Amino acid sequence: MPASPSTARAINDRLALRLLQDEGPLTAGQLKQLTGLSRPTVADLVERLTASGLIEIVGEAGEQRRGPNARLYGIVTGRAHLAALDVRTESVAVLVSDLVGRVLAEASVPIGGDIGTGPAVERAVTLVERALKESGAYRLHTVGIGAPGLIDPASGELRDSSGLPAWHRRLVAALQERLPEARVTVENETNLAALAEQREGAASDRDTFVLLWLGHGTGAAVVLDGALRRGASGGTGEIGFLPVPGTTGLPSATDCEGGFHSLAGSAAVAALAREHGLGTAAEPVPGEPEAAGLVRAAVARANAGGGTPGGTDDSPGSGLDDASGRFLDALADRLAIGAASVVAVLDPGCVVLGGEVGRAGGEALATRVAERLRRMAPLPTHVRPSLLGGAAVLRGALLTARESAQEELFGGH
Repeated sequence: MPASPSTARAINDRLALRLLQDEGPLTAGQLKQLTGLSRPTVADLVERLTASGLIEIVGEAGEQRRGPNARLYGIVTGRAHLAALDVRTESVAVLVSDLVGRVLAEASVPIGGDIGTGPAVERAVTLVERALKESGAYRLHTVGIGAPGLIDPASGELRDSSGLPAWHRRLVAALQERLPEARVTVENETNLAALAEQREGAASDRDTFVLLWLGHGTGAAVVLDGALRRGASGGTGEIGFLPVPGTTGLPSATDCEGGFHSLAGSAAVAALAREHGLGTAAEPVPGEPEAAGLVRAAVARANAGGGTPGGTDDSPGSGLDDASGRFLDALADRLAIGAASVVAVLDPGCVVLGGEVGRAGGEALATRVAERLRRMAPLPTHVRPSLLGGAAVLRGALLTARESAQEELFGGH
């Protein structure tokens, strides 16, 4: 059945708003060309969206820059403000943006495990309030949070997880209490990283892929046919618990030691680097896993020296260069074990090595993992390094907050 006039108007308005979001300010003529709608239909939707406060004239285009045809229309970016949080075990990072995702303020704060649940929550909430004030906005429409641990698919809340700070679960309620007008949502950090890599990073050309998170801990996110898969209990991708060869035991229901985490978590990777004489090869970066700096330094030395033994110190062709290559080979051996298990079950066609360690390894590490996968798995699989690294969680939280806000604000149009 043909759409009713009101439904057709809503469809056209949403199409125009999405184009303005993706393409930036456009003239009525450009909207006509991109939508395929008639000139009178475009004129009507521009008038409706302007009257509703969703779009406004933001400038003029063309050589003469005058007259109605030159007017550039853009989304009213100040109609709503958003916040995105990346909640780690010992820190919180936040950014505040306008409705189209333009970042207005950023901040972060360390939260040690010895300050107590109440003070930790207060420090995190105060950080958000301070960033909001610095952005020049008065209130937040939507807050998107990325956090480690399982998200209950029914309630959308963090589940109790051993090993995670108690303040994590208290934070969502505290933010909702202090920001009563805001919609607060929480998602697993690895899932958000995958969404960001799909929109803006290494998987932008893929509808099906797996992101293997390599940071302080390990995890995986599964995107099949364009949709993020969370599983029956929200636990899809808890790859740290995967039983694998090469560990001293087996994981338990409450402890991932003995699982893939024991091979690929930051502490395990740092220990592997020390075994190869690389334990002090990198300057630490605040907030970054130790393993990321070690892997980055190893890649730089291996690329510079070619891994040829016989030199001295860290000059090209030195023994340290050769040790860096052997360390990367050993790390790839470990990562390929987890990746091959995922590939055998899901056949994703693409594995992104995400997180700070995945980005630090770059093409050098991804190529090594791909070579091993070709020998271990019968299914063709591309292996790519992350383009966003640890920043992917914050970007993913912002993308989901923006989409949630726009869905509500644009819903009636």
